[in-house]
Amino acid sequence: MVRLPVRAGRMTALIGITEIEAAAERIAGHVVRTPTVPSPGLSALLGVPVTAKLELLQRTGSFKARGATAKLLSLTDAERAAGVVAVSGGNHGIAVAVMAAALDVKATVVMPRSAPVRSVETAEEAGASVRLTDDMDGAFALVTRLQEEGLTLVHPFADPVVIAGQGTVGLEFAEDAGELTDVLVSIGGGGLIAGVATALRARRPGLRIWGVETEGAEAMSRALAAGGPVPVALSSIVTTLSAPAVSRLTYDHVAAQVEEILVVPDREALEGSLELAEHAKVWTEPAAGCLLPAARRVVQRVGDGARIGLVVCGGNATAADMAAWTSRFGLR
Repeated sequence: MVRLPVRAGRMTALIGITEIEAAAERIAGHVVRTPTVPSPGLSALLGVPVTAKLELLQRTGSFKARGATAKLLSLTDAERAAGVVAVSGGNHGIAVAVMAAALDVKATVVMPRSAPVRSVETAEEAGASVRLTDDMDGAFALVTRLQEEGLTLVHPFADPVVIAGQGTVGLEFAEDAGELTDVLVSIGGGGLIAGVATALRARRPGLRIWGVETEGAEAMSRALAAGGPVPVALSSIVTTLSAPAVSRLTYDHVAAQVEEILVVPDREALEGSLELAEHAKVWTEPAAGCLLPAARRVVQRVGDGARIGLVVCGGNATAADMAAWTSRFGLR
């Protein structure tokens, strides 16, 4: 596992707690206030108290429904009539497709062919027009063309409205959790951690917030090393964390508010999902499984006084996905 320090640099305007509180009011009734629960199993496993925010129980199986709903509810009548477009490695596309259907907005979802088959099927079943490209770079290029045709982009992370929607996870966590010292959040493009960190810094300013990436999906840690967003080559099996680059907006939030980024090999992320199933009794995708090996490192750093919070971001891996990955890595 690699630890990379966070560097601050030239800053853009960050979202604040007022935007997140407004998003919470806007999306209430459309999304689930997911459980925040102490986990005896994970506490025994890590040797310190662990509390989990179970965002895998959210509508569409991940936190992405929050940001998508916030953005869809902000559209003008003309934008609603023209429709929206989203680019996704899986969960964001599902969220936009399902929530757009619920709000009677036409949606197009662009995904790379590496996206999970079930994600593609779910978006199609919700009524979205799904377009597949050879890779994520191609997906973003196609989205740009569709925007030029008049569709409104629901970006997975480079939008302050979306970030504020994701930040409602942190708002609820701050309100519902007991004492915490350290919170771990997975990073793809950085929208979730940007929003969660903003909410937690406002409501619980003493907390340390740690980001977690998988090897081969290191857009944020590479950006921090470079002093700003840079394109990265993607090779992780964790497509839901595989952003080709972070945005300046998410980079600036992380640089200002996050303790460190921990980078986890795919194998350890998968092992984390298996351990979460066994010890926490929750079915997670590796994008959430990566939190567990990272949490072990945080406990080593912080010591016995740690009280760990985990934002369990999603659970959209199928049994077939898990079987294929465990076979690939020789896991039982």
